[in-house]
Amino acid sequence: MFIQIIQGKCTKPDELRALADRWQTELAPGATGYLGGTYGFTDQNEMVAVIRFESREAAMANSARPEQGEWWAQMERMFDGPVEFHDCDRVVMMMDGGSDSAGFVQVIRGKMDDPDALEAGMTQMETMLHDARPEIIGATFAIEPDGTFTETVAFTDEAAAREGEAKAMPTEGPEHDMMKQFWESIHDLEFRDLRAPWFATKA
Repeated sequence: MFIQIIQGKCTKPDELRALADRWQTELAPGATGYLGGTYGFTDQNEMVAVIRFESREAAMANSARPEQGEWWAQMERMFDGPVEFHDCDRVVMMMDGGSDSAGFVQVIRGKMDDPDALEAGMTQMETMLHDARPEIIGATFAIEPDGTFTETVAFTDEAAAREGEAKAMPTEGPEHDMMKQFWESIHDLEFRDLRAPWFATKA
């Protein structure tokens, strides 16, 4: 899987959403390898899109379509300034990557010291989180070559997510050791809350 993250300041949320919906209706059917996306606005008027393709080649082929260029020229005008892109060939999924039924999504950006260790321990981490944090219904880690990552976490709803955050984690045992190692291996974290996310999947 290939993930592209697009983000930028936008104070025209309704217009941008309408244009995004038009892409889904008019352009998505012809986008080879397009899988879907997670979208939303933060309270600081930042729009975040996490878009999934089967491969980088499929994403680049979509970008090369003339109709895609015409649509993006309109979309770019919806932003208040520069638009930021992050292209990620390495994707690690937790609990099948999430769910379009999520009521709250948190996007976490940071740096990761050892992506290999994350991937190797994902099965164990899934089991632990499934028991300790049932409100988490999936996540994706989109990892760039320098270790920069964007984690997209799907929750049942924000109230359950906040309640889960307040829970005390194990203070000993293998779960404690695993989570301690994970949190020590990531840094420079930034959190973006999407309180009214929307989702798209290619029909």
